[in-house]
Amino acid sequence: MPRIAEPRQAAEPHSPGQKARRERILRAAAHLGAEHDLEHVQMHEVAREAEVAIATLYRYFPSKTHLFTALLASHVDRLGEDAAAVGPTADPVEAVVDALLRATRHLVRQPRLARAMLQSNNAAHTATISEATAIERRVLDAVLGLLGLDDPTEQDERLVGLLMKCWHGVLVSALSEHSSTSDAEAEIRLACRVLLASRSNAR
Repeated sequence: MPRIAEPRQAAEPHSPGQKARRERILRAAAHLGAEHDLEHVQMHEVAREAEVAIATLYRYFPSKTHLFTALLASHVDRLGEDAAAVGPTADPVEAVVDALLRATRHLVRQPRLARAMLQSNNAAHTATISEATAIERRVLDAVLGLLGLDDPTEQDERLVGLLMKCWHGVLVSALSEHSSTSDAEAEIRLACRVLLASRSNAR
């Protein structure tokens, strides 16, 4: 498990230069994380590839756990972009299926990086790092958006939360090569169609 620094607030970039440096750091982490297991990714190597000072890296990401959890958050944002792009005539459940399948295929293509992000996110939950909780909420909101649920009921949120737990389990199984990608996709389709059939706006 990656080491977690003493709890402190990660700095937020404000200027265009700061935002560019943060993005370079995330790109460098993604590149190194795709090539090496998490325990072999070194923060000084990330800083060198991103062409930033090590102090700058730690300013935005106090630990490797913070870094790879933030990287997962950037992947999660794509689900939100999918929600914004879906047209009103699209079938809501199939929109969720398509979004989760795209995300799954993307992650399975880079298994080391995917495992690093999920491992870091789990560690972040244990350490109560706020970014991990925010990721859960962003995933939930993205799926609710794909379903067109602007005013979801408590049951809607529970159903989507259960779907996310199911997706996580299927994804971990595929990344561990305990199941094939085709089996994982079939299970995701089934989970979406079964769990989302009783949402509040179901026909």
